[in-house]
Amino acid sequence: MRFMIIPVLQGSATPQAADAPFDEALFAAYMKFNEDMHKAGVLVASEGLNPAAPSAHISVAKGKRTVLDGPFAETKELVAGFWLVDVTSKAEAVEWALRAPINPAGDEIIEIRPLTGSDDIPEMLLQIAARSAPEWTKSWQAQEDAVKKRSP
Repeated sequence: MRFMIIPVLQGSATPQAADAPFDEALFAAYMKFNEDMHKAGVLVASEGLNPAAPSAHISVAKGKRTVLDGPFAETKELVAGFWLVDVTSKAEAVEWALRAPINPAGDEIIEIRPLTGSDDIPEMLLQIAARSAPEWTKSWQAQEDAVKKRSP
């Protein structure tokens, strides 16, 4: 089973980007956490998100799309990055998330979300996907099959 572990910084924990001092010990703790998951064979991918980098929000209201360029300094919550893990259960994903380093700057929520697998999708929708996006569906199905082979 694949899960995303998503750290979400709250309020005062959101980095003040350029003026926040670099915390070498915290960075090292995150890298050690990545290494531990890698050695355990559960880490599929891990990336941080740069809060100071140019970004955009696209809002949709009544079918109309509006683009708002960032960074968004007034954000009360900030998705800091993600870990994509391949584990045997939600309980195992929770165990790994409980070991994640904690940002000492303030509050944080670590969200754990399962990825949708082919077993979660009704056959009718899988057929529509195969007709609408045959190459992507074939690639996705191959990835799903590889995940199923790894899982108990």
